[in-house]
This record gives sequence, structure tokens and C-alpha cells, in this order.
Amino acid sequence: MFSVRGRTGHLAWYRTDEAGAEVAFLHGFSDSAQCWEPLIGAMPGIRALAIDARGHGESGLPQEPVSYTAHRDDAALVLSSQPANGGVVVVGHSMGAMAAAYLAAARPDLVRAVVLEDPPTGPPAADQVAPTGELAVDQEAPGGDQDLLAGDEQDGPMLMPGWLAELRGLDVAARMARGRAGDPDWPEDELEPWAVSKAQVNPQLFELPYRDPVPLTNLLAEITCPVLLIHGDTDRGGLISTEYAERCARAAAGEFQAAHIAGAGHSVRRDKRPQYVVELASFLDRHS
Repeated sequence: MFSVRGRTGHLAWYRTDEAGAEVAFLHGFSDSAQCWEPLIGAMPGIRALAIDARGHGESGLPQEPVSYTAHRDDAALVLSSQPANGGVVVVGHSMGAMAAAYLAAARPDLVRAVVLEDPPTGPPAADQVAPTGELAVDQEAPGGDQDLLAGDEQDGPMLMPGWLAELRGLDVAARMARGRAGDPDWPEDELEPWAVSKAQVNPQLFELPYRDPVPLTNLLAEITCPVLLIHGDTDRGGLISTEYAERCARAAAGEFQAAHIAGAGHSVRRDKRPQYVVELASFLDRHS
């Protein structure tokens, strides 16, 4: 699927062809750029770029605090080195969605429009209290286990989530079996890249200080390009409720659209790929 591979600084990236990408993909915690290939394969003709986040996939890990500001700057570094005219549409999932929001807020020259697939909410804004069940976490485990990439402020390092440590102790086939059991509705082609990516997470990531994100609603108030928020159901592990999506709409400075895909959890594109592709393709037709 990816025919061009390269590095910019410590970051590994992948493109579908030699031409400049129209859409850039940022993955979630413990995933990798390769985890976007099944979706990209379901969208023929898309010119795509995907980036391995620091400490993930084949990217390096600078010895500095882990933060969404760092993820933002990493994405900006890669996009600034790529051929593009008028910016790209940035699609992010979970951790990658929050990084995409940071990027769109700070670098409108690089981002034409942004798609946020079930991002963490960050801590409540100063005038808000998070409703029960609405957690500022980023989750990538089968069955909806949660990690520690967002939440309360932390001065020390993150802890490796127990589910990730357990998966890393298995071989790829056993990880795939675990994923298949935890998420039986995922298409089969999602399982191998998901399973491979777990062993690629750099364990030193959990030795570095972590910096908490700002509230998602604060970022939306700074984003002037079009935004598509795609979310599922909180009772299936999704992070964004319909009520919170409405709050995002009120906070957004620019064009904002929320797409609720019923029956999906945190990994919306994996749980309900056909519905996700419809929403994404329609948005790209308008903005890419």
C-alpha cells in the first residue's frame, strides 16, 4: 500500500505514491502508521501520508517530556518537508486526533481541514465539569482497556498499561487472536498491523515525563479550518458522548460537523468501516 518510505529527523513516514499527499494520517497510542493501511485500501485513489509517532513504529524517541505539543511539532516537521499546496487534510485517531487538533490550532498554513476520530477530551475546561463516564483518556486495547496518555496532570513518567505489557509478551499470532476475541467485528485486515504495532512501542516512552493536554474545547476555539469529529458510543468504549460533541460544536471557532456512528466504540473506523468511509469520503470531497 505505502510505496514511498522516508525519514525526517527522528520520524518515519510513509506515502502512497511519489506525488504530494492530500491527506495525512496520525495514529493512536500503541498503533503505528501501518495501522491506517486497511482504511486507505478501502478508499481507492486517495493520496496519503502516514507518520509513526515518536516512540511508535519505526520512529525514534527524543529524550524529552512526552506531550501533545511535541506530537504537534513532530507532525509539523514532517508536513513542512513534504510537497503540498495549500495544506493537507489531517486525519487523527485518539492520541493522533488530539495531536491533529493541536496542529490545526497552531499551524493553519499546514492544515486545510481536520478529522478527529474519537479524541481524548483532555481535562475539563475551567468552567466545565466532566460528566460521569466522560474520561480524558486514550485507549487502544482490545475490549476497551484504557491507557495513560491523557488525564490528570503528571510530573513523572507514564506507566506502561498492563494490557500493553501483556500483549507484548505474546507473539503476533497470539496478539491477533486476542484482538479478534476482544473486537470480533473488526475486519480481518485490521488485526495484523494492530498486533505488530504493539511490539514496536519503545518501552523508554514510559520512562519520560508526561505533560497533560489542554481541553479539547479550548483547541477547537482556536481552530479556524473545517473540523469533522467522528465518534461512537460511550457504552462501547468511545470517549466522546453526544452531549460532549454538542459542547465541541459550541466551542468551535470555524466550520464544525459531528458524525455519530452508532454501534462503534473507540476505534470507530475498525468497528464500523463502511459508515466511517462514507463520512470521511464526503468530508474529503468537500475539503481536499
